[in-house]
Amino acid sequence: MAAMVAKRSSVVAVRSLCRMYVLSSASPASSRLFRPGQALCAYSTTKHPFQGGNGTTEGDNGTSSPTGHLTMSSSSKQLSTADIKKIPDAEVRKSVFISQSNDVFTNLALEDWIYRNFDLTHHHILMLWINKPSVVIGRHQNPFSETNVSALARNGIELARRNSGGGAVYHDLGNLNCTFFMPRARYDRKYNLTLLTRALYREYGINAELSARDDIVLLGKKISGTAAKLGQPNAYHHCTLLVNSNKLHLGASLEKDNVEITSKATASIPSPIKNLVDVNRTVNIQQLLSAIGYEFLRTPATQLTDGGRELLMKQRGFQLINPTDKWFPGITELRENFASWDWRFGKTPNFSVQKTIQLKSTTAAHQQEMKVKVDVEKALIKEISLILPNHEPIPVVSDMVGRAYSEDCFHGIAEALKGASTENMQQAMGL
Repeated sequence: MAAMVAKRSSVVAVRSLCRMYVLSSASPASSRLFRPGQALCAYSTTKHPFQGGNGTTEGDNGTSSPTGHLTMSSSSKQLSTADIKKIPDAEVRKSVFISQSNDVFTNLALEDWIYRNFDLTHHHILMLWINKPSVVIGRHQNPFSETNVSALARNGIELARRNSGGGAVYHDLGNLNCTFFMPRARYDRKYNLTLLTRALYREYGINAELSARDDIVLLGKKISGTAAKLGQPNAYHHCTLLVNSNKLHLGASLEKDNVEITSKATASIPSPIKNLVDVNRTVNIQQLLSAIGYEFLRTPATQLTDGGRELLMKQRGFQLINPTDKWFPGITELRENFASWDWRFGKTPNFSVQKTIQLKSTTAAHQQEMKVKVDVEKALIKEISLILPNHEPIPVVSDMVGRAYSEDCFHGIAEALKGASTENMQQAMGL
């Protein structure tokens, strides 16, 4: 870290030399080259920014997509782990993709598209993205165990399920998301996280650390959570960075319903959190985004050393990405899948919900408690049962069976049963 202090003052000069391209719905010929903090200056080209001087993609051993990206070929899929590890850092180029969408489902689709289609053998990618308020759960989680889904809907906050594991996180415009793409053989979570801490120190003098659980912590509080998708031949590792997130909304959005849920789904581990602005008021999303991007580009593919200006000039630079079908064919369909009820809720592992209610009675001495139990399969109500003390559960015939489960639905059932008296309930149950 000490060696980085002397270089902080020169970072702006280095940055001004790095390429930045805009990938939008406009024609590739209208790409523009600009320097951070300066007005746009026109740059005309008939080639896509990923293409070399002969109009083909640099290092092309595969197939170019309509965007010019190098997509996976049969030869790249057949490379062994040992072969990939033998590729020297000097042959690996890097790109920073900055998504221009703030829609959580679009960004998850873009992430998935890159993971499925890119040949990352000689090209590592960092995707930076920011979402409007949303709660994102892990692939194997139960949304009803992590948040109050009904309350989210009332507050206009999206609930999304990602393709990686891990716990639930809250996103808003004060939170920066980082996704590192690389071949599975080159997956190194600590490299990625250390790169982020180096960027924080170089730009702001913030000395963050890695926890035993691979979270980034600052003064004992979590500023970044992490998860990964490990496939073949590609992998990605993504994490959050709390910059200036609304902590009141974060806490409320991750507040669960006051019921007893029995589930085998992966549970989140709550941690105290901190925003970066809590320790340095000058931190802002756009400056941090730039700092992380430059740290990624100036760092060799596998070694945490500073390649400085020389390495920076060899990279593919920053690309502003407009995630549309024109550039990423099929991404709209991927987005629809991520936004679908079947993916967000239908993938929920089976669970049961219980709540104790107090039945009415003609005398206080005969007041009795009863449990309402709802069994849920694929997020649909499978069975409703009533449980009195020292008795077996008794099924309830209801038209609610087969409907989508929600907290509001469950409390509607419980409220309806509260109106029954102990005597009437025992008579109806044959007790």
